[in-house]
Amino acid sequence: MRIHLDKIASITRNLSLGRWVTLSPEVEAREGAVIAGRIHGEKAVYNQLEDVHGRMSALHDGDIVVGALGHRNALQGYEGVLPTAVASGDRLHLLNLGGVMGHCVSHNPGVGAPFEVEVLGQVLVFPQFGNRLGQPAFIQSSALQGKPASAPVPVVFVAGTCMNSGKTLAACALIRALSQAGFSVGGAKLTGVSLMRDILAMQDYGADAIIDFTDAGVACTGPDTAVAAARVIFTELAARGVNVIVAETGDGILGEYGVQAVLSDPDLVRWGAAMVLCANDPVGVVGGVRHLKQAFGLDVDVVAGPATDNRVGIRFVESLGLPAWNARNNPKELGELVLAKVRTSMGV
Repeated sequence: MRIHLDKIASITRNLSLGRWVTLSPEVEAREGAVIAGRIHGEKAVYNQLEDVHGRMSALHDGDIVVGALGHRNALQGYEGVLPTAVASGDRLHLLNLGGVMGHCVSHNPGVGAPFEVEVLGQVLVFPQFGNRLGQPAFIQSSALQGKPASAPVPVVFVAGTCMNSGKTLAACALIRALSQAGFSVGGAKLTGVSLMRDILAMQDYGADAIIDFTDAGVACTGPDTAVAAARVIFTELAARGVNVIVAETGDGILGEYGVQAVLSDPDLVRWGAAMVLCANDPVGVVGGVRHLKQAFGLDVDVVAGPATDNRVGIRFVESLGLPAWNARNNPKELGELVLAKVRTSMGV
């Protein structure tokens, strides 16, 4: 079946799809399978889809969209699972703004119930010119493979206690500071659910190259995929000539997106030049610092996030013997501290 798409989700960007696609009624129910579906219903909140350029557009009842199968485990969003079987006519749910589709099993009241998506079929691609025999499309097609021979460059890890703890804001402030200091900076999102918004923000703040796990062929990371994706991201960015990488770990250090696997991997940790912890409150600061040390042997170099929004939180962090610099109020000081750590790691 040949069909015209109203909206193309950013999760499919590895494939460079056009508006017209050919569908197969048979769907391979595995993560990354690219499927087309019809939106059912209207929503007033969490009602947008990010396209392959990072632009958000509102979804409406009847829209034909293309996304990819996956799962999601978001405390402040949707919990969704990969379906065990999918057929044309089935109803799935849109699990995030980037186009991940699956079965929603619970949701945060703040985002409301998810859109229902009526499955129309799996997109076919035609990699061989002139060959009319299509192949089922997956986001793993044309994904980055990594550069095993690349030498490590300093990595600034930006981790948080939870989603919405100020990680992207801190990462962007650091990218700007490092860029202004003369470094070629790579911006990375290592874990989470597919969405370009954060790495595009990094590009806006001066990152010379940006890569996330979807570029490595992953719809939503977990303990079984995060490490391999992070290796691809680091080596690809190093091969592109960046001097330093600012790497945000999506979700929290106790979440289900594989952050623990990344921070436990010695090959990835040896790239580390600095550890920035973003937290929402004093309890998060104490727990985050303690957990990073006890679970991974990692010391926090500086605390950022809402816990440092004013002097009350800053005093608390400093009482623990740690520096506290807020990315919104004190980006220069935050940048200078991390810049010094990067230069030390480089022997400068």
